[in-house]
Amino acid sequence: MPNKENNQLWKVLGTTFGVAVTLGGTVGTGILRKPGPIADSLHNPALIIFLWVFVAIYALLGVSCVLELSLSIPKAGAWYGYAERAFGRYVGFLVGLTSWLGTVTALGFGSYTFSEYLALIFPFLTDYLMVCAISILVILWIFHQLGVVLAGKSQEWLSGIKALALLIFIGICAMHGTGGALMEGGAAPRGLPLWSGIMTALLSIFYAFDGWHTAAYFTEENKDPVKSMPKSMFIGVIVVALIYLLINIAILYTLHLAELSHSKLAAADAMQVIFGPGVGKAITIFLMLSIIGILNTQVMFAPRVIYSMGRDGLFFPQVTKINAVGSPTVATHLTVLFACLFLLGGKAINERLSDIATFFFVASYLSGFAALLRLRKTEPHLERPYRVWAYPALPIGLLVISSLFLLGTLLTNQASIPYVFGFILISYGIYLRFLKTR
Repeated sequence: MPNKENNQLWKVLGTTFGVAVTLGGTVGTGILRKPGPIADSLHNPALIIFLWVFVAIYALLGVSCVLELSLSIPKAGAWYGYAERAFGRYVGFLVGLTSWLGTVTALGFGSYTFSEYLALIFPFLTDYLMVCAISILVILWIFHQLGVVLAGKSQEWLSGIKALALLIFIGICAMHGTGGALMEGGAAPRGLPLWSGIMTALLSIFYAFDGWHTAAYFTEENKDPVKSMPKSMFIGVIVVALIYLLINIAILYTLHLAELSHSKLAAADAMQVIFGPGVGKAITIFLMLSIIGILNTQVMFAPRVIYSMGRDGLFFPQVTKINAVGSPTVATHLTVLFACLFLLGGKAINERLSDIATFFFVASYLSGFAALLRLRKTEPHLERPYRVWAYPALPIGLLVISSLFLLGTLLTNQASIPYVFGFILISYGIYLRFLKTR
């Protein structure tokens, strides 16, 4: 292990961690909340399942692209490193900054949501939601000062418990469901309402799958990335996809279409149909477990982005400091601090930041697929231990799909467009003034 003076990340992570961080960074409340609105848009179980399979295939094919990038450019930060190498320092700065700020926003929003669920179990906390949210972040901050090894093990345990709980949910629905929407069928809308419904559903499903690439943030810390990264990323995405498909089938098998279409929390409603209204607290505890797993992942991977940027002269140099137990300590300080500041800014600001972040998250996918194509031309002799399937058709196809998804994100969040372009202009000004000549 490197000593702390070297400011190098430790190569101590392996295949199990890669699977766990994929699961932890992807599976959250989205899969428990989205089935209701999706059913309301489509009204057809077969079409719903098809779209979940479609996005699962997108993520699986995306893994092939990310593997080529992460193993040929094995540095922390994932999308940032690929964009900086392929398109230069400003594009790298923009991708890295938006990736970090988007995750910081999600971290603040997630901790507040966790505190809301906590108040459902302990009602006396209702007046202290902000205090609870910041306290959760502080606890995670303290924990992640204890080192990368402990943080990695905690992610494995949290992801394992989450997967087990979801499998128990699926089993209960399989044993006690009576057919629900699956036996009813249901006709999908026609014409424009159908395509509108498909776009709405795809945006929700893409949101639920966001995080399929999380293991790539830790390539630099992997003990043997060429051997373990392909296994961990493919296994992780396949496990997530199977869990998502089985949860959808379980919910459709338990709830009737009319019930599901009006459900804001489909998994909880399915449990109430089977066991009655008394299971609300158990579902709340599971939701909290899902959220804390994602928060733990975000506190771990977001600092890696600015650590890598700092090393390249595109962020404060202090963020490259690694503590005695292998954690990017200053980068973690800044990540949690900004999450707390966004929280204190209020719910309206957080919601606007979240809408903007959604756009940039999708843009990061697009930049990654574009980077792969560009690097094949500009650096044909770059060592590539793994090569993407069906080049160039696959990355081009994913680039087109990502572009359409990006357009859909803009169309559904038109109020955010001025803020997106305003942020790009400000970031370019900062780059020209402070970073271009570094």
